[in-house]
Amino acid sequence: MKNILKYVVPAVLVSSALVSCKKDIDNIGILNTTNYSDTSSPLKSAATFPVGFAIESNLFMNNSAYRATVLREANSVTFGNEMKQSSILQGNGTYNFTTADALFNAVNPAGITVFGHVLGWHQQQSAGYLKSFAGITVSAATELLTNNAGFEAGLNGWSVFNTTGGATVTANTGAADAHSGTGTMKVVNPVANPGNQWRVQVSSAAFSTTPGKQYAISYWVKATAPGGSIRLSSGPTSPQYQGDQTIGTSYQQVTWTITASLSSTTILFDLGQAANTYFIDDVSVKEVVAAPSGTQIATKVDQALSSWITTIVQRYAGKIKAWDVINELFTESGAIRNNVNTVPAVAPADMFVWSEYLGRDYALKAFNYAKAADPSALLFINDYNLESNSIKLDSLIAYVKELQARGAKVDGIGTQMHMSINTTYNGIDAMFQKLAASGLLVRVSELDVRVNPGDKTAFSTIPTTLSYQADMYKYVVNSYLKNVPAAQRHGITIWGVDDPTSWLYKNGNDYPLLFDRNFAKKPAYGAVLQALRGQ
Repeated sequence: MKNILKYVVPAVLVSSALVSCKKDIDNIGILNTTNYSDTSSPLKSAATFPVGFAIESNLFMNNSAYRATVLREANSVTFGNEMKQSSILQGNGTYNFTTADALFNAVNPAGITVFGHVLGWHQQQSAGYLKSFAGITVSAATELLTNNAGFEAGLNGWSVFNTTGGATVTANTGAADAHSGTGTMKVVNPVANPGNQWRVQVSSAAFSTTPGKQYAISYWVKATAPGGSIRLSSGPTSPQYQGDQTIGTSYQQVTWTITASLSSTTILFDLGQAANTYFIDDVSVKEVVAAPSGTQIATKVDQALSSWITTIVQRYAGKIKAWDVINELFTESGAIRNNVNTVPAVAPADMFVWSEYLGRDYALKAFNYAKAADPSALLFINDYNLESNSIKLDSLIAYVKELQARGAKVDGIGTQMHMSINTTYNGIDAMFQKLAASGLLVRVSELDVRVNPGDKTAFSTIPTTLSYQADMYKYVVNSYLKNVPAAQRHGITIWGVDDPTSWLYKNGNDYPLLFDRNFAKKPAYGAVLQALRGQ
């Protein structure tokens, strides 16, 4: 699901279809006949360590069945998006904790702890701001959106696409409502459509772009009531999406950088999520010109990293007691990421590879900044495919030892475990044994199990497939309990609650979680419960 984003799909997820697999290779072929029907107690009651889910604000706040499931089953949650940098650090360098604070205040009084995710990552970053702040990119002087970008000529050059629920889009005149001049675009959305920004949508006229080049987009916006929400998307095809921006009652500038894939591009304002009245003014599109790297850029990147980590960790000091400090630092070859081995030809607008500018010191700096901001918090490094890639696993463990030798406070290692029903058992055991041997806390941080690893079309589950999935979930928990000493177990987080809201659901092509679309417990739920009980 796009609201819990993962751009890099683990290699194990594209392994061969289960129909031709053998038991000694991928655990498929002999069905475990264990009865997983006993689901009489919640997961949290069976665990001696934190257990829970990755959750999303819109779903937790607005879906009563989703919320009730989390409150019943979990004593720990990870926010899927709400504490990632792109959700908090705005395009003008200010911080907006409105959504993160609201979700924290909704779960914490219920006795649910929040695991902080994430301080240092190369995705879902406020990349446009970071590159501008550090001098990595500068905007060219030529304005590309020349057709009525300030709305002084009404709505000339703008097209209304969607007005769900009686929304209206009109030209507004009057200096009191304008950022500059007298013209603005006024959008009245009377009906909230959580998770569906596109239901109220206005498009610009097309402007010329060069595929592969980056373009900086900015606009000024305010709402008549607090809690407004807006995002940009690109068109007319191959859309890119800005993260949702929380809008207040004073004008604020929002910026977004895209990498063009078309020779003619449009931008669209999406305002369907929150009911409110919005005023938009002074829209701008300029090509981004790259500046050379150097010591000054590295210094500014370091400043940005320090400011971000210090600000968020201090805000939740004493409340959030553990953080993913570094996430997905290594490539599949075991190398530390840089722009060459990480950034695709058409880069996502939210990608910023910190280690390109800070090198091997990146993680050391991040751990030191986090420790200084909250000395009592537990600090983790987190990565994926560790159960299937021994080279990557060994590189991570060796790097953690290097960090510790250089004085970093590293308390634990998170293994994501985005898996499938034919992931090898041997790899799971070997990983937990190596992680345990580090002497650090070990956390299963983002567990899910695909039932359609071959990406078959028109796929649907059958009882046998769900039993294979249950077996895999149970094996993971059993291996964790067997191979990781009790004192080193920091917990297990399932990456999502119900199948349709999983990032792997893909319009019904996979069903990787413990609950179905009706929040009924699947066999995988009973398997996890049994394993937590030691059965």
